[in-house]
Amino acid sequence: MEPDVNAAACPSRLVLEHVTSRWGVLVLPVLLDGTRRFSELRRIVGGVSEKMLAQTLQTLERDGFVHREAHPVIPPRVDYSLTPLGQEAARQVWALARWAERRVPEVLAANRVYDRERPPRTPKAPRRTAGTRPDCAPGLAL
Repeated sequence: MEPDVNAAACPSRLVLEHVTSRWGVLVLPVLLDGTRRFSELRRIVGGVSEKMLAQTLQTLERDGFVHREAHPVIPPRVDYSLTPLGQEAARQVWALARWAERRVPEVLAANRVYDRERPPRTPKAPRRTAGTRPDCAPGLAL
């Protein structure tokens, strides 16, 4: 019997949750470029806290996507790299990210149509809009 990701007890759900988590989806493609130190990852993946990056890396390591190598030097040095399984997952995530970047204009247009046609039921919380993330591809902030 094949795994059914729609089944509540399917282990595939956890794998998907970890790979596509808010930070996992950003960390994996960065490691496609090669081994990185924790501080490099934190600098490249803007907005992630030290705690969340550590948790994300630990989860990805536990799942077999990331290899952690601690060097016995002073000051301590830890390198992170992708395993073969992690490389495969990262390539899939990277493809999804590229697709999302190409489709941002269409998504933003759909947002405007939806918002115009459906008056808000409750007061809206402040949202990021295009142009609020200068370090991001144009229009990528949703």
